[in-house]
Amino acid sequence: MLNNYSPVYTCNVYLVLGTWSTLEDVNTLVDTGSDGSLLAEVEKIYTGVGKNGVDRVILTHSHFDHAGGLPTIVQKYRPEVYSFAQINMNDKPLSDGQLIRLGDGDFEVIHAPAHSHDSICLYCVKERVLFSGDTPLNIRSPGGSYARSFVDLLERLSRLEIDVIYSGHGEPARKRPAEMIRNTLINVKKSSVT
Repeated sequence: MLNNYSPVYTCNVYLVLGTWSTLEDVNTLVDTGSDGSLLAEVEKIYTGVGKNGVDRVILTHSHFDHAGGLPTIVQKYRPEVYSFAQINMNDKPLSDGQLIRLGDGDFEVIHAPAHSHDSICLYCVKERVLFSGDTPLNIRSPGGSYARSFVDLLERLSRLEIDVIYSGHGEPARKRPAEMIRNTLINVKKSSVT
């Protein structure tokens, strides 16, 4: 997770690198934050000899706090940009179930239209890691109204083996994250589902 010392509201930004930073690894930013203030942090990180600091950007969704810094990142690194709903004409579209390389791992794109219509999660079965963006995965009590598609998403995520969840805001969930998702599913099912 990059420490982004932005004076404006922003999200967590993750730079995914390969274990050995080889030429084949794809240095990938998951989200960009709201401005370009994270550039100084990226410059401090060893990203591999002869490699671009950022080869690829994947946006978990198009809200400003997650995608506002994209122009600054593109200007500096000229990365490939991927998103579920195109933000600009140069984006490459993502689709549910697609596998995409981050660092030296393959991640599955999971369409997660709970927070926004273009939200996604990224899951690596080998590393047992989930990048969740702003998908609400820690609902602690029943109440409210939820779409059937959100219940379906939670059922899908509850079947995954997850050791850590890197969310768009807050600290990573390392303490029984799979149990957290299952409890959220139970609480959502006890609520109004439309």
